[in-house]
Amino acid sequence: MIAGVVSGLVAYAIWGLFPLYFRQLQGVDASQVVAHRVVWSTVLLAAGLTLSGGWRAFAASARSPGTWGVHALTAALIASNWLLYVWGVNADRVVDCSLGYFLNPLVSIGLGVVVLGERLRAAQWIAFGFGFAGILSMAWSLGTFPLLSLGLATSFGLYGLLKKRASMGSVHGLMAETSLLALPALVWIGMGSADDGFHIAGREWVFLAGTGVATTVPLLLFAVSTRRIPLAMVGFLQYLTPTMQLLIGVLAFGEPFGEAKRTGFLLVWIGLAVLILDSLLRWRSYVPSRSSPSA
Repeated sequence: MIAGVVSGLVAYAIWGLFPLYFRQLQGVDASQVVAHRVVWSTVLLAAGLTLSGGWRAFAASARSPGTWGVHALTAALIASNWLLYVWGVNADRVVDCSLGYFLNPLVSIGLGVVVLGERLRAAQWIAFGFGFAGILSMAWSLGTFPLLSLGLATSFGLYGLLKKRASMGSVHGLMAETSLLALPALVWIGMGSADDGFHIAGREWVFLAGTGVATTVPLLLFAVSTRRIPLAMVGFLQYLTPTMQLLIGVLAFGEPFGEAKRTGFLLVWIGLAVLILDSLLRWRSYVPSRSSPSA
């Protein structure tokens, strides 16, 4: 259990530090950063499968009906999510990015209702209502919808929805997705390199190559975590990432966090608090009593 909690905390902490990492690539076009992230992640994942002898298992899971069609869609969604995020970080919109990941659980609830026809509990309706009110509050006060935040939350929410229907596990699935994107990414990198106005410094090449490690290491830690602790606990840990990103945006990068955003965030946080409390109560109701006889 302790190893699972530590793995989860480290994974979410790494994701939480992403703004500091990708800010080092502020001089590189966001699409080029994502292309490099795809290529280097593919290389690292392929090396990992080779060293672990995992290609046979990957090939077996890849033969499942409909696998490549689903992963073509998830590849497009995760690439879109990465592109929005890198652009947001380097456009001084880290606070908006953090809001996107605070909104993600609420968007997932909405997708469950709209796409899967799920019926919500009262607490979930309340949580969704507060989240929607937070978006409307910011739109009214700022005069524009937080489209970046909604784009991040929706793309990742749809990604998670489709991953539930995929036969591959998280690591194999990411390998499938990056391999589908690798050739277009290489072409895009080549086109950028051929552009006379496009230059990458030596230091930036190091950070670009490191995007493969930054992508795969937290994913592997996350996989360890989900195998060793209840999913409800994983759900609680996930809020570490946007909290860290919000603090980095405000305290490290000096992004504005005025009354309009504070009010909107507060409404979203109230919704998340209701959701967490409901999940916690349901989780405790499922945990066997200590007095129950062991099997």
